Amino acid sequence: MSTNKLISEALQKLDWIAKLSKDTCPAGVPAQPDAVRELLNRIVEDVRGACTLLSDGSDLSARSDGKGKKREKSPGLIPTHGGYRNLKGFQVSEIVYDGTVIFCDRFVNRRSRTHDQMVQAARSGRQNIAEGSMASATSKKTELKLTNVAKASLEELLLDYEDILRHRRLRQWKKNDPEALAVRKRYRSFPREWFALSDVSDKSDKSDEREKLDPYGIADATLEVAANTLICLTNQAIYLLKRQITKLERDFVEEGGFTERLYRTRTQRRRQQ
Repeated sequence: MSTNKLISEALQKLDWIAKLSKDTCPAGVPAQPDAVRELLNRIVEDVRGACTLLSDGSDLSARSDGKGKKREKSPGLIPTHGGYRNLKGFQVSEIVYDGTVIFCDRFVNRRSRTHDQMVQAARSGRQNIAEGSMASATSKKTELKLTNVAKASLEELLLDYEDILRHRRLRQWKKNDPEALAVRKRYRSFPREWFALSDVSDKSDKSDEREKLDPYGIADATLEVAANTLICLTNQAIYLLKRQITKLERDFVEEGGFTERLYRTRTQRRRQQ
């Protein structure tokens, strides 16, 4: 479709809005709040439709990607969801969880309340990211809430590690210490395929299996090195979750949640009838 034709169609979508007045509006400009709200929703929907039309045509990708391949359709009422294993925040949180289990078994009395609380906090960080990702299909609000819970759990875990170092008068690495930088650099070097397998028992190479469960050697490190390493990783997970939360908040404000999509879909269906 030519650019001029796309522009023409986009303007046609907006024509009735430009002419909107007491005289041109078929039923007259509404006076009741609910009717005004519905009219504004129609305006917003048609403006979005015009923008989408121009956007799709600007890169000639409305039906293909320029190589004859069809583009994926835009999300329907139930958008694409899940996929939490590809989230960096989840990946780091899983390393933190596995490392915390090993750390606590080595350095914290298994009968103590602290042992259970640290393991559960690490587990909550990972599990709530996964649950929130799956819940996003029908509730962005729930996804946002659970991601915040995950971050709060990891903040609690971070304090436990800092307390252990402080109470035992051990050095805590600063953010830009060489050891801390090495931890972050090692994480960035992990290939994507390293996180792809959800079950390490599927790996035939036992060395790969051990690396998956303990990539930073927590099982062999001293208490000081192990605690500092997990502090670095927990801080990284919290940072990534903060970024994810910011994006979720922005998406919720701009696109709304399931209720808004349901309302738009029903309104569009009524118009087509």
